[in-house]
Amino acid sequence: MTTEKGQLEEAAEAEIGDTAHGRAGFLVGVVFGAFLGAGIAMMLAPDRGNKTRRRLRRRMQLLREGALDSLDQAGSRTRKELSRRKRRLRAELERIREKARERARD
Repeated sequence: MTTEKGQLEEAAEAEIGDTAHGRAGFLVGVVFGAFLGAGIAMMLAPDRGNKTRRRLRRRMQLLREGALDSLDQAGSRTRKELSRRKRRLRAELERIREKARERARD
């Protein structure tokens, strides 16, 4: 006897189409959508190909430089934080050593 919850789960699985045919249909839809989007973009492009490629190249270069700057900043912050934590750990380790020496003397 199937419960209402089980029936809902079965209906959801059937709706999703978790079969080879369902996945293939999804992939065909994705590929079709990509080609359709590329075609529409080409028709609606404001400039000729060379100019658009040049503009895209320039934009990608700016994005790349921005990403590299961000990585440099993140690396610098990470190095500073690691250095700070290293100092704190060393200070804590020295405090623990000193406490162990005191206990060893007692």
